[in-house]
Amino acid sequence: MKATTHLHHLLFAFLINIFLSTNTFASEKPDPNEFQKLTVAEAYIELHTGPGSGFPIFFVEQRGNTIQILKRKTDWFKVYTQTDKIGWVKREKLEKTLTEAGVKKTFKDILIDDYIKSRIEFGIGMGLFESEQSFTIHAGYKLTPNITFELAYTKIAGKFSSSTLYQGNFNLQLYPDSRFSPFMFIGYGKFDNAPSTSLVSGQDVSLDMGNAGLGVKFYLTDQFYFRADASTYVVLVGDNRSDEYSHFSAGFSFFF
Repeated sequence: MKATTHLHHLLFAFLINIFLSTNTFASEKPDPNEFQKLTVAEAYIELHTGPGSGFPIFFVEQRGNTIQILKRKTDWFKVYTQTDKIGWVKREKLEKTLTEAGVKKTFKDILIDDYIKSRIEFGIGMGLFESEQSFTIHAGYKLTPNITFELAYTKIAGKFSSSTLYQGNFNLQLYPDSRFSPFMFIGYGKFDNAPSTSLVSGQDVSLDMGNAGLGVKFYLTDQFYFRADASTYVVLVGDNRSDEYSHFSAGFSFFF
């Protein structure tokens, strides 16, 4: 009787293991049209239970089968396989897969995929406003893959006065799927100028201004890029007068 009971326990445990192995994360089955598909090009690709080498390998997907990228966590990607498994794959392994077009998936492609899906970016820059040093903080929200609305604050430390620029820009990114991506922008804002206290007759002014310019972004990592831009500001001093200023800035930004 005891032997029969023990045998039943072993059979029950065996069936549970089979069920778990064939249904690992199956409840998380994604929409097949929502995520990009890749094809395993190497002999196999190993799936870990979590985003790290310390997590055990629980499944091996064979060459020729497809996988889909669900999400990213640092250098690890959560994928869904053709055989209904969901696990984590290291970036280096993922680079050995192919896109549906039969082209190898590179880190750049994965990086840009992440960027296009991201909405918010934030950055800082240093530069020259005419011949004076400037410091800029900007934050943007991606409206479409090509168009971003951006707010910027620039502080200019001059010898005889200090100026502050407040502006809102629309940025048009020409090639959002390229690691080296040029963009153009146009905007409107305020130009505040405060003369040095050493100038007795100086008065603070707040004027309307418009600006336009060109720039370039170069993506360095999965969430970090270098940015440089050059712009022209037109400050409306009076009904019949406007002053023009040039500004060059370079710095770093990240997106999420």
